[in-house]
Amino acid sequence: MRTLFLNPPSFEGFDGGASSRWPATREIESYWYPVWLCYPAGMLPDSKVVDAPPHKISIEDTVKMASDFELLVLFTSTPGFEVDVRIAEMMKEANAKLKVAFVGPPVTVEPLKCLKASRAIDFVCSKEFDHSIVDFANGKPLAEIPGVSWLENGAFRSNPERPPIENLDELPWVSKVYKRDLDFTRYNVPFLKHPFISLYTSRGCPAMCTFCLWPQTHSGHRWRLRSNDDVVNEVIWAKENFPGLQEIFFDDDTFNYQKKRTIELCKKLEKANITWSCTSRVTTDYDTLSAMKDAGARLMIVGYESGDQQILKNIKKGATLDMARRFTKNAHKLGLTIHGDFIVGLPGETRESIRRTVDFAKELDTETIQVSIAHPYPGTEFYDYVKDNGLITIGSMTDEEGHQLPNISYENLDPAELVDWVERFYGEYYFRPRAIWRVVRKAIFSNSERRRLAKEAREYLALRKKRQAFVRDHRAASERATATGD
Repeated sequence: MRTLFLNPPSFEGFDGGASSRWPATREIESYWYPVWLCYPAGMLPDSKVVDAPPHKISIEDTVKMASDFELLVLFTSTPGFEVDVRIAEMMKEANAKLKVAFVGPPVTVEPLKCLKASRAIDFVCSKEFDHSIVDFANGKPLAEIPGVSWLENGAFRSNPERPPIENLDELPWVSKVYKRDLDFTRYNVPFLKHPFISLYTSRGCPAMCTFCLWPQTHSGHRWRLRSNDDVVNEVIWAKENFPGLQEIFFDDDTFNYQKKRTIELCKKLEKANITWSCTSRVTTDYDTLSAMKDAGARLMIVGYESGDQQILKNIKKGATLDMARRFTKNAHKLGLTIHGDFIVGLPGETRESIRRTVDFAKELDTETIQVSIAHPYPGTEFYDYVKDNGLITIGSMTDEEGHQLPNISYENLDPAELVDWVERFYGEYYFRPRAIWRVVRKAIFSNSERRRLAKEAREYLALRKKRQAFVRDHRAASERATATGD
């Protein structure tokens, strides 16, 4: 079957699915590659991957594609699900013979609910859907395909889950699908070099962080590895086939989880002679970081999450504040750059714990940071916690443009205050002499960086204005409710 793999245009600038661990419209326009869609696409030569958001493909233009395909595989997200359903319905209206499959975390967690959302959805695939989709496209009946669910004469049918893929080397290289279907210059993440491509060297994550989406809804906790040779060969191929490529990003849940494997892989990566970046945990020791640096590593995305030890314990982070301090000191000693991720609104959060996190972030002084509002995605342990404790609100987790909004409310820490803390966090962190100088220094010595920073500043200030309006409106509504006794 001629198959269209679609990351849909849910919102303007929305990076909502296909590989985004935190579906939202960012403070600064950012797009990750639709890596999960590209694996099965690489097994179907007559297929096409359409990543609508970074390529600025409208809903109308997406719908026009329906007549060219027999199967639509749409990667959906919790925030974008309603819009995604409407797109599927429009495509089905344009081509009544089109089969529609939804994949992604929402359909893994609530398959029946998703199927009932629209008659346009013919079936859904849970977790790793690579082979399930390929089997259907090659003509295998749904009843014989593991990991799929569907409605048959109104009755819910669901096959047993497909076991996790163990031999990752047998999967195609996603970089070849990028080359075939995507414009790699369209992908931008502010702290990565441009242009870049991202790929995986493993699947799954043994860590048990309660809020993390992928291990709990898609790839699982079982850690499976590609061979080092397969990874290096793909890196070398990408270097040769993407003119102007500046960086490879290893988008594993945790690239350097195991010391022995990381050092062995880095030794082989040295021959690729390319700049690369990756994800990392603060449990990584100096010897591993040193091997990474020698092999061309430049930057690590590090989930510090909180500067409060009890919060880290609550989310089962498996790390301590002292580990984070030691790791950061070692990385900076080696000349590695760090993009630090922090979250406000995790279980047990208070004004005091957020203050400790802000101060901790300033103490670490990583080159860049991202501050997110804690989102309890269905299927995660965090979601079960807030639901069981009556902390989840009825509001949406995004605004009309896909930007994050809190949908949890703690005692003495309401949604407006969580949004306010995000802005205070960014303001305190970046309006320090040291942080300001880092930005100014980039602008002084590079015209391209100057233009990029100017664009990012405009985007951030526009979102900051929206957040300030949300806080103001929410507090005004609360005051009116208090005054009227509601």
